[in-house]
Amino acid sequence: MLLLVYVKIDRIDKIIASRYGTSVKRLQTLFKRSINHHRLEKKMEKKIPIKLDGKDVEATAGQTILECARDNGIFIPTLCHYAKTTNVGACRVCVVEQEGARSLVASCCMPVSPNMVIRTNTEAVRKAQKMIIELLWSSGDHNCLTCEQNGQCELQNLVYWMKIDQPRFEIKTPGYALDNSNKMIMRDLNKCILCGRCVRACNEIQVNEVLDFAKRSYRAKVGPAFDADYIDSSCYFCGECVQVCPTGAITFKQAKFAGRPWELAKVRTTCTYCGVGCQMDLYTKDNKIVKVMGNREYGQPNEGSLCVKGRFGMDFVAHPDRLKKPLIRYKKNEDFKEASWDEAFTFIADKLAKIKKENGADSIAGLASARCTNEENYLFQKFMRAAIGTNNVDHCARL
Repeated sequence: MLLLVYVKIDRIDKIIASRYGTSVKRLQTLFKRSINHHRLEKKMEKKIPIKLDGKDVEATAGQTILECARDNGIFIPTLCHYAKTTNVGACRVCVVEQEGARSLVASCCMPVSPNMVIRTNTEAVRKAQKMIIELLWSSGDHNCLTCEQNGQCELQNLVYWMKIDQPRFEIKTPGYALDNSNKMIMRDLNKCILCGRCVRACNEIQVNEVLDFAKRSYRAKVGPAFDADYIDSSCYFCGECVQVCPTGAITFKQAKFAGRPWELAKVRTTCTYCGVGCQMDLYTKDNKIVKVMGNREYGQPNEGSLCVKGRFGMDFVAHPDRLKKPLIRYKKNEDFKEASWDEAFTFIADKLAKIKKENGADSIAGLASARCTNEENYLFQKFMRAAIGTNNVDHCARL
């Protein structure tokens, strides 16, 4: 908008330049840059013709084969891929045939190029995918009977999709000890497939930089520095690693044996801990919250991410000490007594009117909570200023 005003009206341009502490020449430079950026974006939107499973399709410049396939309704299995993080091609489950390539290519990492010929459903592709899934199955303790991810495990889904009854390789578990050191997150590295999604989520989405790979070959594992447990590390317990884990390697501890995925009801809501308004899903059973998950489909403001409070601080909802009815203490040193909302509002109004009459409006102050919505806080300050007649209004995030 600023640059459009500059182009059309010179005088307004100078006013804006003065207001923002910059010069007209600077605005000219910014305008030229914006035009060049716009041309670059147009160039990036250029369509690239490729052949995908025998069909002529168009891909956008910069897209990977996987992204193009999904845009055209073609399923390619993945495990390590996680949108909006670095494409690493770690699991190789997404391999496809590219005409002219020496071997199968990882579709999540390979960018499209003009006249590329791709085949996603050949015998060679399916054999490779089946072997990779069998290797992942046989390299860990994937016992679905007691696994919390049973029914929503991505590895389990691919085993079923590939119709694998039993891996051809002997199942050997690494024998790692469970990380049961805290009350929020449980880690079982025997179920880890080294996809690296938790590492990228921690480092690239939350930018906490707590998790990374350690060691090499069959001894490779994921965890905090110096192989520490979560509780002894610099972990913030945001739970992003739990959110992205495709297997049962990282799970919510409080959700253990609290309900199977198909038994849980999902309810979208807004986090109450601050004024950001993070969107999240509550998974409930028997009117109790089992776990809290973010959802990328909801978009802004949090893009599916949550903090430790939003993820693990919802136990207050069903806490026995939570106030559910108004309590009034009519006289000093006497016990609180339950009251109706009408009684409580009448009591508050009478007390405020009496204090205002005897000591003036500025003898009253109001504290709002950052956990309330913007609309509620606006009404509160309006009430204090217009109804009470004082500017003594503040808020605190700890209320």
